[in-house]
Amino acid sequence: MKSSEIREKFLKFFESKGHAIVASSPLVPGNDPTLMFTNSGMVQFKDVFLGTDKRPYVRATSVQACLRAGGKHNDLENVGYTARHHTFFEMLGNWSFGDYFKKESIAWGWELLTKVYGLPPEKLLATVYHEDDEAYDIWTKDIGLPPERVIRIGDNKGGKYKSDNFWMMADTGPCGPCSEIFYDHGPHIAGGPPGSPDEDGDRFIEIWNHVFMQFDMAEDGSVKPLPAPCVDTGMGLERLAAILQGVHSNYEIDTFQALIKAAARETNTADLDNNSLKVIADHIRATAFLVADGVIPSNEGRGYVQRRIIRRAIRHGYKLGQKKPFFHKLVADLVEQMGDAYPKLKADAQRITEVLKAEEERFFETLANGMDILDAALAGGAKVLPGEVAFKLHDTFGFPLDLSADVCRERDVSVDEAGFAAAMEKQKAAGRAAGKFKMERAVEYTGAGNVFTGYEHLEEEATVVGLYFEGTAVNELKEGQSGIVVLDTTPFYAESGGQVGDQGIIAAEGVQFGVEDTQKIKADVFGHHGTQTQGTLKVGDKVKAAVDGERRAATMRNHSVTHIMHKALREVLGDHVQQKGSLVDADKTRFDFTHNAPVTHDQILEIEKRVNAEILSNTDTQARVMDIESAQQTGAVMLFGEKYGETVRVLDIGSSRELCGGTHVQRTGDIGLFKIVVESGVAAGVRRVEAITGANALAYLQELESTVHSAAATLKSPAAELQSRLAQVLDQVKLLEREVGALKGKLASSQGDELVTQAVDVNGIKVLAARLEGVDAKTLRETMDKLKDKLKTAAIVLAAVDGAKVQIAAGVTADSIARVKAGELVNFVAQQVGGKGGGKPDMAMAGGTDAAALPAALASVQGWVAERT
Repeated sequence: MKSSEIREKFLKFFESKGHAIVASSPLVPGNDPTLMFTNSGMVQFKDVFLGTDKRPYVRATSVQACLRAGGKHNDLENVGYTARHHTFFEMLGNWSFGDYFKKESIAWGWELLTKVYGLPPEKLLATVYHEDDEAYDIWTKDIGLPPERVIRIGDNKGGKYKSDNFWMMADTGPCGPCSEIFYDHGPHIAGGPPGSPDEDGDRFIEIWNHVFMQFDMAEDGSVKPLPAPCVDTGMGLERLAAILQGVHSNYEIDTFQALIKAAARETNTADLDNNSLKVIADHIRATAFLVADGVIPSNEGRGYVQRRIIRRAIRHGYKLGQKKPFFHKLVADLVEQMGDAYPKLKADAQRITEVLKAEEERFFETLANGMDILDAALAGGAKVLPGEVAFKLHDTFGFPLDLSADVCRERDVSVDEAGFAAAMEKQKAAGRAAGKFKMERAVEYTGAGNVFTGYEHLEEEATVVGLYFEGTAVNELKEGQSGIVVLDTTPFYAESGGQVGDQGIIAAEGVQFGVEDTQKIKADVFGHHGTQTQGTLKVGDKVKAAVDGERRAATMRNHSVTHIMHKALREVLGDHVQQKGSLVDADKTRFDFTHNAPVTHDQILEIEKRVNAEILSNTDTQARVMDIESAQQTGAVMLFGEKYGETVRVLDIGSSRELCGGTHVQRTGDIGLFKIVVESGVAAGVRRVEAITGANALAYLQELESTVHSAAATLKSPAAELQSRLAQVLDQVKLLEREVGALKGKLASSQGDELVTQAVDVNGIKVLAARLEGVDAKTLRETMDKLKDKLKTAAIVLAAVDGAKVQIAAGVTADSIARVKAGELVNFVAQQVGGKGGGKPDMAMAGGTDAAALPAALASVQGWVAERT
């Protein structure tokens, strides 16, 4: 059974059981800073389990693209060398949100595996938590699995509920027992059943885990039943495919075999069992899906993990003898295998190919940079390459440890491998900490949802239905206390979709609560965060809720223009533009989007022209609520990665049509004026623009005009002639710079002529160490070249001082570099003046901060050369 059939049968089976088929969410979790990557199928439903989101369905199923690299699930170095380690994998899952529970979940799992996929029942066994008699009875009595094939797993991780078969979302909160299903590959494979001493063998392989969230764990470790127990299951598609296709290793399944053959084709490798081909096949899946979801190689965060995976794949191609870019050519093969299941992969194939190709080309450039770092680290006669330097070469420049060791071996230098290992472990620890699944427990509100009237009104009569102080429900908030207020009706907009929450006041006679922010407690419950500034506010009080109208109006202008700007960006830059984040507040709109080059000045002008034309048209804004399918038929833009329910709000602003629940102007003319003030790069392939509207735009232009008039006054020129006057001043500056350069050259030349006579013969090499006055680094190099021509066989050190800073140049003639290296020489001098440096064997530069030590440092050069010649 092909992988594509496995996916289809899984989804169709659970659809027949009343489950909504939910598309795979992006590898970058939306609005979730606690996770680096989506690492399981439940991630997109996390808010539902926490009670802060509500879906139109209570049963769901999906095939989720997952990535485990860079966080606590980081087994990157094992990928390609074991049967089942991957960076990217697909997770089959089904969920119940307070609907069915253990009996249905286990029964359907058994039916799917044995009836639909046709697995032999005698090959399957199950595990349950040792206290979960309910699950045990379902397996043994309802399913009829022999008791010896249902294994109770106890607390095997050092405490109550610390078990392989007890799942916890975090240290506190939703948790519950698990029931795992294992497949027995047979006695010819080494290994014992789960719970046995040799359970780590490959005979019994876990294929499906059913998690039953039925408890709420308190900080003291005690548990109480959840009011609505849930089910969360996960089954690795690759593991299941290996079983159904009659192979033992995941790398033998159809999808991987096709990619391995493609990797062999591009690396000219005949041995299809080579582990490097497995690495490349795994990594093309991970990196291509990451690019499709907007993750571009960079030196930090998700982009840093992406870069490491790409370069690891390229290094394995290099090991196979491929010295030219090849990795990007596998995108077409990947699309052929997985494009139908993941349409975005197919749609973005060209961009993915271009990004990976650019990273490959950049990698080969970094080889030269890495060698420069290696040379600098070994300058000055070092006999050991520090472990931290070796790790930097490995981690940042893609130098494997064995490559650094080879270079060092040629120079009779060893590598501090213990220090390398320590730096590696430090990096892994930081990655585990960054990727740890953390979350704050939701405020426990059990009342009805509030009515939001903020689209029509800025003030509303309301009743206080909930108060919270330090996260705990209270009956009153006293003056000076900060907390959260829940109202039955509110005009305050809660932060969502990039738009910040409203501010304002909640007041009654003698009572006032200052609202500093509005956030969602649940999908339909808004929490007003702030401080009690007057009197005491009590549950049940009748109050007036008033939004800060001026701030809301400014925010609406910026939010509305964001929609129009998004459309203009796509029109001017191309359809590849995709939103990667936004922040809309009263001051500005900040918009991140995919684009591989800076937005030019002319492009910015064109975008501003198009947006302001929409504003001048002064068309009505129209908002319509409809079902998701009808919204798709209207052509409304749906932001990739956003969570949409069955009912959505379609917003028309000018010629823009998007799904949005935010607050907006009534007519485009209300925006007033639009101006882009910042364009910058956020990461490779991701750009950011910041723009302003209305009164903020007017204030910006007035300040800019004041600056222009001030500059014109300084240059004694009318503002209209400022550009031509600046050109004259710059021409004068260039002329003066040339004159100063010529004078410095003459001064250095005269000093150089005098210095020739000061050179001393040291074992057949003329040695000169001197300080030049009033010169810069460029002049030092020029003077160095002239002295090398005159002295023929020489080792020269020249220095210049500017305040406390020291510039040093070292040069060695071509016939002397076998005996003396300029990089080692300059480093020797620099270390004495509080600096360091490096470079090529014939020319090197360095800097220092201790000018007082320079005379002694220069005086030591002759002795240093004498020791080495």
